[in-house]
Amino acid sequence: MVPGVRWRAGRGHGRTRSRAGARTREATVTQATTGATRNTRQRTEVLALLRELDGFHSAQQLHQMLVQRQAKVGLTTVYRTLQMLVDNGEIDSARLPGGEHLYRRCSQSRHHHHLVCRRCGRAVEVAGPAVERWADQVAAQHGFTDVGHTLEIFGTCDRCAA
Repeated sequence: MVPGVRWRAGRGHGRTRSRAGARTREATVTQATTGATRNTRQRTEVLALLRELDGFHSAQQLHQMLVQRQAKVGLTTVYRTLQMLVDNGEIDSARLPGGEHLYRRCSQSRHHHHLVCRRCGRAVEVAGPAVERWADQVAAQHGFTDVGHTLEIFGTCDRCAA
C-alpha cells in the first residue's frame, strides 16, 4: 500500500469503478504520487469553454454554459475539474468577498493580479511591482522564505457603472 492513498473497494482484479469508467490501482497510485492527471472529455470541454470566455465565471455559470452546449458534464465534475486546473496552474481562481470562487484562463504565464468587476466578472490582469516588493519585505522581516501570495481587487467596471 502507498501511504496517503485511500483505496475504494471495487470489483474484479484490483480495479475501482467510477462514473468516468474503470481505473486500475496503478493509475490511481501514479496520479496520487506524481500529480499526473488524465485528459478526460470533461476536462477538455471545460478548458475549451474557458478559452472562449473573457472574465471570471463561477462553476455554476460554467456548468450552465456546458449544459446549453449539450455537454454531458455534472456540476460536481465541473467543480473537481476547476480545482484540478487551478492546482496545476492552468487557470486562475479569484475568491469574491462573499466566499464564492470565480475562474478564468489567463493570458499571462507570469505572476500577476486581477482587477475584477463584481457585477459582470470582467477582469483586467495587472502587474503589481509595489505589491511584490512589499510582500518580500514583510516576509523577510518575519524570517519567511519561499513566499507566495494572491491579490484580487474587486470593483465595478466602467460598463456596469454606466
